[in-house]
Amino acid sequence: MMLVIGTLPFLATLWLLVVLGAAILEESGGKIAAALKGVHVQSSVRQPAVRHRPRPKVRRLIAAGQPRRAAA
Repeated sequence: MMLVIGTLPFLATLWLLVVLGAAILEESGGKIAAALKGVHVQSSVRQPAVRHRPRPKVRRLIAAGQPRRAAA
């Protein structure tokens, strides 16, 4: 009886993996085949331009009562 109870989740998981794999191949199978042939495929979705901002410079705060060292 334990063998039957253990087999059902295994078969359900295996079925789910096959269904997900088929969905992925259906969606991107052409891209995978083109990549294996060495052909470059242009994507129809255009990526928006990303603007990079420089990071603000962080100033190190000096405590008011801290003595300063003389330059040597």
